[in-house]
Amino acid sequence: MPAADGVASSEGRSSYGHVPVLAGRAVDIFRGSLGDDGAGRVYVDGTLGLGGHSELMLRAFPRLTVVGLDRDTYAIAAATERLAPFGDRFTAVHTRYDGLADALDGLGIRAADAILFDLGVSSMQLDRTERGFAYSVDAPLDMRMDPTDELTAADVLNTYEARDIARVLRTYGEEKFASKIAAAVVRERAREPFTTSGRLVELLYATIPAPARRKGGHPAKRTFQALRIEVNRELVSLEAAVPQGLDALAPGGRIVFMSYQSLEDRIVKTALAARTRSTTPVGLPMDLPGTGPTFRLLTRGAERATEAEIADNPRAAPVRLRAAERLTDHPIPAEPTDRSAAR
Repeated sequence: MPAADGVASSEGRSSYGHVPVLAGRAVDIFRGSLGDDGAGRVYVDGTLGLGGHSELMLRAFPRLTVVGLDRDTYAIAAATERLAPFGDRFTAVHTRYDGLADALDGLGIRAADAILFDLGVSSMQLDRTERGFAYSVDAPLDMRMDPTDELTAADVLNTYEARDIARVLRTYGEEKFASKIAAAVVRERAREPFTTSGRLVELLYATIPAPARRKGGHPAKRTFQALRIEVNRELVSLEAAVPQGLDALAPGGRIVFMSYQSLEDRIVKTALAARTRSTTPVGLPMDLPGTGPTFRLLTRGAERATEAEIADNPRAAPVRLRAAERLTDHPIPAEPTDRSAAR
């Protein structure tokens, strides 16, 4: 959620230094399920961060109830302090976004009317160098979104077998030189364990061929992304969180996903496709009971930030926004066993 830590003022920028990604678009989408003032409605911020989107929603809908989820204890503390002026309209819960169902159940909330997932690493995490998310500065190889978790990026590099390091880099970073990098890591850690990001960046510069380093951005970008996803089990959590979010919506409720890399977006796109199509066998004149779509898409494909938004907030450049609305409160039917017979 690369810029979810600021709220737009009348000038479009806040004292936190950032404008929430696609902030105006999110408000426009949610107005369809929250009404004019949000009275009696519940909005869930599945990726709270410093509370930028939550504050925006609390101001845009002055009678709205907001529940913010985050695995990062620092984010929870900062957002709680920031949103304290809104009193009991805001509640923070320390959990990963795949804990959404349990969080709502614990608060006695049966369904939400609006849910936002602003995925990826937050500006706060990137900007706090001691967290080890950024490759532009030398810092401890940590990368934990939840500081209470045990596994760090250094643990991955120092304890995983070469084939497992290569798998992580290839799967989560789409790194072409995954095997070569993994072999170099294992060779170098035998001399001295990895503890800081600077040494890893040096290894990547020495390992990735020069022609490849000259295109596709910083040569450490894919490796750092892969390590972060592995440490925080981001895609595993997302695969569980997406259906929880869809199931938690009340009829007419709306959900927005903001993804920043193709692996996240693919999970979201696949889940939404399954909920927005009929499973009635081809050739029948109408949908059979319980087989019709239970959601409708509110976006045509994935929406992107405008040039103006990117100029104001460069971290919005890779965002892909997808949104959907729940049509019914019926349970989602099982997929037909014969995939060739499904639409």
